[in-house]
Amino acid sequence: MKKVLIIEDNVDVRENTADILELAGYKVATAENGKIGLEKAKQLLPDVIVCDIMMPEMDGYEVLRDLNKNAKTASIPFVFLTAKTERTDMRKGMNLGADDYLTKPFSENELLEAIECRMKKHDFLKKEYSKTIEGVSEFIEAASTYMDLDHLSKDYSPQKFNKRDVIYMEGSAANSLYFIHSGVVKTYKSTEKGKEFVTGLCSAGHFFGQLSLLTDTGKYIETATVLEDVELYEIPKSDFKTLMHGNKEVANKFVSLISNNLVETQEQMVNVAYGTVRQRVAKALLDIHNQRILIDSEDKGISIAREDFAGLIGTATETAIRMLTDFKDEGLITIGSGRRIVLEDIEALEEIVIFG
Repeated sequence: MKKVLIIEDNVDVRENTADILELAGYKVATAENGKIGLEKAKQLLPDVIVCDIMMPEMDGYEVLRDLNKNAKTASIPFVFLTAKTERTDMRKGMNLGADDYLTKPFSENELLEAIECRMKKHDFLKKEYSKTIEGVSEFIEAASTYMDLDHLSKDYSPQKFNKRDVIYMEGSAANSLYFIHSGVVKTYKSTEKGKEFVTGLCSAGHFFGQLSLLTDTGKYIETATVLEDVELYEIPKSDFKTLMHGNKEVANKFVSLISNNLVETQEQMVNVAYGTVRQRVAKALLDIHNQRILIDSEDKGISIAREDFAGLIGTATETAIRMLTDFKDEGLITIGSGRRIVLEDIEALEEIVIFG
């Protein structure tokens, strides 16, 4: 049962509001002033707080300020009750973080609709969405409800690409965000000398293309090709823009969903910039192994073209091959059929990453 805390110094308003909400199935607690209400909010952690502005001991603004200082109460939906309709008062409350306003006298339907709306929006912000197409669709549908939109796409059809297919080229018009259901995609940038610098290996549950959609050029900043037959879904640029710019809370939630692991990407860039070739090769092998991508099911070997591996570590193909040969001679790896790389001494590879 959802809990509502009513903070109101007027007895009639407090009791009538409580009766309406209790009859609607809510568990209700009440407080006759801001000071008592603040203590009850911290103790009960209600799902919604309905609070008057002008009260003795502590006014509604002070209550909201104090709640925002506490991590446990800062996210509780907060609805102001007020007999004052001046826009400056409403703006002050909203700037402090209030979620809604009800002007007294209010109808039973206005109260219930405000509470229900706040509950739905709060549930949306608290919920974690899985990185599957079902989770993505569920998020977009919930975001549409949260922002009162009806034009966002909610049903997506899978697209299939084969190994070596190009999904988009660096410099082409950026029209979509992509989500991978299965398979592996390589993203890379081309250097002035025509070499590839791999910016990412994306597998099931990963998004790609998001950084390109955030640039002012309107073009993809990298090329995306298929390393392992892939099934993916397209989210139109218009939907992406709406989710990023339509509402701050939705944007934060969306960024969390589509960001993959930016820490790993940053580490890869630092590794390429400062690590020795030996360290970069060891780290790339461990990363692919730990992510369980490009792994053959029979011998657990890593199946990756040498030029792709070279692009991943930012070196020439010949250099990458020579270092893999050195690792093989040292017993760190073996080369199986189809030139698959099998890690034989993970602990030693980890030491190379740390100590060189």
